Amino acid sequence: MQIDPNILIAWGGVSKMYLKNENIFFEENPARFYFQILDGNVKMSNLNNDGKEFIQGIFKSGESFGEPPLFLNENYPATATALKESVVIKLSKDSFFKILEAYPDIQFNFLKVFAKRIYSKASTNRDLINNDPSHRIIAFLDSIKKENSENEKRIKIPFTRQEIANFTGLRVETVIRTLLKMEKEQKVEIIDRKLYY
Repeated sequence: MQIDPNILIAWGGVSKMYLKNENIFFEENPARFYFQILDGNVKMSNLNNDGKEFIQGIFKSGESFGEPPLFLNENYPATATALKESVVIKLSKDSFFKILEAYPDIQFNFLKVFAKRIYSKASTNRDLINNDPSHRIIAFLDSIKKENSENEKRIKIPFTRQEIANFTGLRVETVIRTLLKMEKEQKVEIIDRKLYY
């Protein structure tokens, strides 16, 4: 947990259930709340003028999302959507800042979370400028494996081909074709349409 839910509730946090595909906030909405997931998954994404989605991040139980604009008095840079039925605690910006003042260890934890996200975003951007689809996909799969595995040789990738395309900026057809090629090269396994890396 980023912040103990009991602390959030004591400072005025309210939990709300969001249905699958329900929006929590929209790109360009003023940032006025801190959000932390109690149960479920949330994606933050942007749509371009052609309706193509680019996923900025997927957050799971215990993680927070959408905090940077709170510190900058900016609008949300992406839309947040529940990927499945999810319970999220919502806390006012003012109460969030008071918690950070009252709990220096929580404040320090947020510095580490932000540093990790900045580092991850810089690494992702470096990989996205590479035009080779297999390089982009391998970089993405490496990051997922690093986040989710405990030294397992292969893990099941919890994303659809479309979501991989949305993360990597590739077309879904390119992702499918590249993954089939990578399977022949024994870089990935596809078992019952599930991807393992």
